[in-house]
Amino acid sequence: MSDGVKLHPSWLEPLQPEFDSPYMAALKTYLVAEKAAGRRIFPKGNEWFRALDLTALEDVRVVILGQDPYHGEGQAHGLCFSVQPGVRPPPSLVNMYKEMASDLGIQPARHGFLEHWAKQGVLLLNSVLTVQMGMAASHRDWGWEKFTDAVIRLVNAKPEPVVFILWGSYAQKKAAFVDSVDRGGRHLVLKAAHPSPLSAHNGFFGCRHFSKANAFLESHGQKPIDWALPPLG
Repeated sequence: MSDGVKLHPSWLEPLQPEFDSPYMAALKTYLVAEKAAGRRIFPKGNEWFRALDLTALEDVRVVILGQDPYHGEGQAHGLCFSVQPGVRPPPSLVNMYKEMASDLGIQPARHGFLEHWAKQGVLLLNSVLTVQMGMAASHRDWGWEKFTDAVIRLVNAKPEPVVFILWGSYAQKKAAFVDSVDRGGRHLVLKAAHPSPLSAHNGFFGCRHFSKANAFLESHGQKPIDWALPPLG
């Protein structure tokens, strides 16, 4: 896909049919042309698959689905909702911290760098993995959605129970096929409004998804997620 592509070996073999597919070839051609035209693309190429590099398939215990990368300078680094060190946490993430405080008593972090979660098995997956600077949703419908659907299918096929956290209608539609407990399956699917300031008061605040995810994991003999983010540096 790109020079310097990095993702954990556990994903490479099962996703090879996607990398070899015509839609991914077309997506690569599009992205190369965009770069050739002088358009800046976020995140940088070696971070497009960062979520799949930090969190091995066998280690996935929780999935949080986002939509597109942040399109501002220096923000995106390949994990949904997360921003690079030194960047102020965006409004949706601030609201996530508020919910964590009321749910688990965790004081809000002073940064928005979520790699601590990813390294514990929280797959922070955007539906679309690239964006043009300053142009929200500019790379939708070019093929990334098919690729990330394949990622979700692989997680859904895992024999171990996984928690899917789906905030907002977009995420809920994308993962509608997940084999959920309430349909006799093995995975816990948690749904609420998106943490965006536009919708957080419509059911995101008070959803208690962080504690519910941990309770489910512990009930199945798995370690809970340490949601408290350590200070940087």
